[in-house]
Order: sequence, then structure tokens, then C-alpha cells
Amino acid sequence: MPVSSSGHLLLGQYFLGLDQDRFGLSFDVALHLGTLLAVVTFFWGDLLRLALAFVRSLDPRHWRFASPDRRLAYLILAATVPAAIVGYFLENFFASVVRSPWVVVCNLVIVGVLFIVAEAMGSRCRQASNMSFVGALGIGLAQAAALVPGVSRSGATMTLGLFLGLRREEAARFSFLMSVPIIAGAGVLQLGGLVSKGMDASEALPFAIGLSSSAIVGYLAIKFFIRFVADHSLRAFAYYRFGLATVVALALITSTRF
Repeated sequence: MPVSSSGHLLLGQYFLGLDQDRFGLSFDVALHLGTLLAVVTFFWGDLLRLALAFVRSLDPRHWRFASPDRRLAYLILAATVPAAIVGYFLENFFASVVRSPWVVVCNLVIVGVLFIVAEAMGSRCRQASNMSFVGALGIGLAQAAALVPGVSRSGATMTLGLFLGLRREEAARFSFLMSVPIIAGAGVLQLGGLVSKGMDASEALPFAIGLSSSAIVGYLAIKFFIRFVADHSLRAFAYYRFGLATVVALALITSTRF
């Protein structure tokens, strides 16, 4: 959903006073793997087709982007680059400096406004495979910006997709497909850290619950969202973001925790 899962997690941890050590690396890995499982399960047909198109393109006799699937595969790879670079070099910055409830509040409002503007200005007539590689890199930068809590990866990428003239369902589909390399890469890196650190028995249950719940809820959310955006605008999510930002801001103002 384009409402920022990282923002909701941060707010939940803040207001519920969750133990960051208990819900640390192993829980993050579980959530990443569960999300990846949900996306791959829902889009397995598209992913398989794109993978085959990419493999065929490695043959020098078929290097041209003759088919939409082949071009889309390379567009997804191009969109992955900015987020991979930014995430790799600035991971500690995004994990610490910008993790504030007030940052979430501001981004909920800003991106909500962008939803409304993109809906008003976007032509919503293009296929994702017809995008330029510059446009794909731009969407990749939008994905990188979503490392800031409150932005939303799907929200940022879909918004720019709408500005580029993509149909809503095409922007959503491209957003989910391009998330696979990034989520897989982040999951593998975190899994490597988890393996070297080890997991004790007390972490095993939260890991299993986190993986299962993120996979099941993620799959249902994707299924709902893809159907929803085919006939509805992003304005409903913008209004939700405005409402949540208002509630959180009031809670922060009246709270002693800052």
C-alpha cells in the first residue's frame, strides 16, 4: 500500500515502546523475506517471462529490445541501480538520522499532496515497457527516496510513474516488479549479517511470525491494490495519509516523548 510501511513501523515502535533489540536484525530479515515471498508469489508469471526475455537477450543475435518483455526487463534493471547505490552507501544515515516521528508526519503530508497532483496532471495512457531509460532511472531515484520513513516505496514510484504518463495499473505493476531485486538484495545482505551473528531460540518465534504475517498480508495487499488502482485514483490513500499525519502530530504535541 502507498502509505509507507517503514513509517507505520517506526510510529508503532515509538508509541508502543517496542524493544529495538528484540525486534532487531532477525525481525528485519523476516519482514524482507516475507515481503519478497509475497511479491514473487503474486507476480511469478511476469517474473518468469521477464527472466526468460533477459536471458535470451544475452545471445548476441537477439540483443535488440524487440519485445516489450525484453525492454521491460532492462527498464527494471535500470530502475534498480539508483536505489541500490543510495541504499548501500547511505544505509546508516537512513537507519538513524531520519528515523523520527516528525519526519514521518511531514512525508505523509508531502507525498499525499503529490498523489493528488500526479492524478490531476498524469495522462495515464502509457505502458511501462514504453518508458525511456531516463524515466526508469527517475523512478529508481524515487524508490531510493522511499528509504526515508513516511515516503512509501510504492507511493513514490507510482507517483513519478503517473507524472510520466503511465496508467495506474502499469505504474503499480512496474513498482512491484522493480521492488524484487532491491528487496532480494537487502534481504540477502541482512541474512548474511544474521547468519554471522546467529539466532537464538528467543528470536526464532518472532522471525517465523514476522515472515509468515508479512508474506500473507503482503500478498493480500498486493491483490487488493492492483485491482483497486485499475478503477480508482490514489486520492483515497492521500486522504488516509493526511488523517494519519494529523492524528500523529496531535499525539506528539500532547505527548512528553519527542
